[in-house]
Order: sequence, then structure tokens, then C-alpha cells
Amino acid sequence: MRAGRVAGTHHEGGSGTVPEGAADAPREGITDALREGITDALREGTAGPRPDSAATDRRAGAAGTRAPRVDVAELVRVRTRHPEAIAEAAARRARRPLLNENGRLMIVAADHPARGALGVGDRKLAMANRADLLERLCLALSRPGVDGVLATADILDDLLLLGALDHKVVMGSMNRGGLQGASFELDDRFTGHRPEDIERLGFDAGKLLLRVDYADPGSLTTLESTARAIDAMAARRLPVFVEPFISRRTPEGKLTNDLSAEAVTRSIAIASGLGGSSAYTWLKVPVTENPDDMARVMETSTLPAVLLGGDIGDSPEDQVAAYEKWRGALRLPTVRGLVVGRSLLYPADGDVAAAVDTAVGLL
Repeated sequence: MRAGRVAGTHHEGGSGTVPEGAADAPREGITDALREGITDALREGTAGPRPDSAATDRRAGAAGTRAPRVDVAELVRVRTRHPEAIAEAAARRARRPLLNENGRLMIVAADHPARGALGVGDRKLAMANRADLLERLCLALSRPGVDGVLATADILDDLLLLGALDHKVVMGSMNRGGLQGASFELDDRFTGHRPEDIERLGFDAGKLLLRVDYADPGSLTTLESTARAIDAMAARRLPVFVEPFISRRTPEGKLTNDLSAEAVTRSIAIASGLGGSSAYTWLKVPVTENPDDMARVMETSTLPAVLLGGDIGDSPEDQVAAYEKWRGALRLPTVRGLVVGRSLLYPADGDVAAAVDTAVGLL
């Protein structure tokens, strides 16, 4: 990652593919001279810890790695004075294939905040500090072997301005309407990226969440809209990653996902058959409660799959246990990689770089 300008990323050693329609983006808003004059929002992390952040321990990462600093005031200045800079940065972004030579994917996820899901372990608002989250993401994206990021528009727009997405796979998060803890959580409307947005911005894939509760009519709405989203992505030849669960509510009304072998098998079967074509559909699946069940579960579909991380707990022991579960499942023929967020961005020991490097090593 180039620690460079807030907007209008310049490329070194290659040029990106300009997405269809990007040439129509406003070009007069930011001139080359102005772009060169914009203050760097990412600086090498040589300064001391951010005084207003309670979570600064990850600055000293593996092998002395330090997270860059994000200048929020500069981001806001560019957003207010030059909002067209986001489209320009997207048009200039240097792109890459979805899969590199090794055929594996390592994606860092940060689409949780848009559901109001800000907690990590027992830290209820761990993801609430946006500058802190962006710094962690930039550090993670800079590590060797990290292929890209999954996030909502607000976060991806910031990362575009920060120049962090060159030569990375960019996945837009599509349905964020099922807010965590809401009575309508399973009526999961598509309130994030639309297929046309992903195409317009030159992003590489989309992701959607499919939770099915047989006792909640909202699941039918989500199923139907998911099928139409898959159709729209396939029509554009854009991959879409479907994250399916069989879910149910506890007597207290909390929504939980069933990770038994039977439930995960059923969710995979349902997701695989949605839409008029499965040609561009990938699955994003959890590891079952008993990891030994994964081989049998993954026989349910021939669609390529990645493993999701989820909230694995808040202790080093939990982290190690998660790595071991992922290691075994990654050997299965349909599993092509990992999409992990909170457990890598907010590891128990605070060392983002080390957590990311360990996950990459599993591939």
C-alpha cells in the first residue's frame, strides 16, 4: 500500500482498469496540481500513540510494524470541498484479478459497523472509533498476502481517498438493513452497495448475508431479494459472496446462528440454488461447532467457498483455537480462502500485523 495522498491516488509501476462510466465522473473538481498539494492523510506511524484513543497498543506490530496515522480533519476537508475525489480515486485505482496465481483469497472484513454491530468480545464499542478502524485496516492491507477488503461504502470511500486499495480486491457489502438486535433483523433489506454501484466504481465483487429463520416471515423477503441480487451480479459477470445461516431467536428474542453440521449443510444447500445462475456465486461459510464435520458439510455444494471469521472471543486462547479450526477447513477442495474481520483487526493481544500474518500463513 502506498502511504500517499488523501485523494486521486497516483500509481507506481502499473495502471488500473477504468470502470465503465468512470470517464464521465467529474474531472474538473480536482486538478493534478491541487491533488499534489493535498496534505498526506496517511503518514508513517513514527509519532506517539493517539492521545484520544484507548486502543493504541497495536501500533507496535510484528517486526516493528507500525500503523499509519489517519488525519481525520484532512479526510473531512476533502469530503466537503471535493466529494468528486472519491469517484476519481475509484477510476484511478490499479486493479488485479480476483484470484492470484495461488488461487487463494485473504480478505479483511469491516462491514460490521453499518449494522450497528460495533462490539468485539466484551468490548461493546470497539469498532466505533473510525480513525482507529481505518488505521487498523490500512495496516492489515499493507501486510504481505492480504488480497483485499470487504466493507460498506463509507469505509471504502475513506480507503479510496487514503490510497489504500491499489492492487487489492474490493468487495462491496450489499445488504445492511437487518440491524443487530432489531425486531426486523431478518427482513434484511439491501441498503448498501447495489450491483450497479459495484460495477460503476470498478469494485471486484459483492457480499450479502442470508439468515433464514423458518419461524420469521422476514426471511422470505430476504431470500427473494438475495436471488434478485445474485441475478443482477451474474448479469454483470461480477462475483457475489453469499453468507448463509440457519438462524433462530432465543426465548429472550436474541437472534442466534445455528452452527451445527445439519444447519450449516441446509444453509449451503439453500444459498447454492438461489437465482437464475450460480456461475458467479461464491459461498462464505462458518466453521461448524465440531470442526470435524466440515468435510461432510462442504460436500453439499460445488460452489467455491471462503471461511468467515466471526466474533471468536476475546482471549489469546480463543484466537489460537480459531486458527486451528480454519487450518483444517482450508484443506477442503471447495474452500479457497478466508474472510476475517474483527478477530484480526482487534486481536486479544493488540498486534494486528501478527494476527494478519498468522492468518495468511494458514493459506
